[in-house]
Amino acid sequence: MKLVAPLRAAAAAVLLIVVAGCSTLAPKLESPRLQIVSVAMTSGDIFSQNFLVHLKVENPNDRELPIKGIDYKLFLQGDSFAEGFSARPFVVPALGDTEFDLTVRTNFVSSVARLLTRLNGKTKVEYIIEGTVALQSGLIRNIPFQDSGTVDLATVR
Repeated sequence: MKLVAPLRAAAAAVLLIVVAGCSTLAPKLESPRLQIVSVAMTSGDIFSQNFLVHLKVENPNDRELPIKGIDYKLFLQGDSFAEGFSARPFVVPALGDTEFDLTVRTNFVSSVARLLTRLNGKTKVEYIIEGTVALQSGLIRNIPFQDSGTVDLATVR
């Protein structure tokens, strides 16, 4: 019975060392950077519109990112424009970039109409895109991101 307390203390110490060791072995991943390259309306009517958003994804990490999908929210001119999940897989090379298309569906009343009233003749639209990148493999499976910038309406395809 006298050995039980030291044995428990030793087991707790070993457990702490293992947990600390695992946390130093887990890869540290920086968030990928997403930049909107262009936006094009592909179809629409008075009730809803479909847009093709062309994005560039930059990987600041020294290993490739096998992306399973992206859960996103897109804001234009400070207003919520679209949100959803893109389940189209792709790979971003280590310390590299790739481009992909995201199809978004909006509601005219809640999104496009508000955007048009806020532009007041401007050709550049400020955006914020945020969400989570879901990885196909690895110890870390979800990486949050948030990026902002402007896209020129003159480049809308």
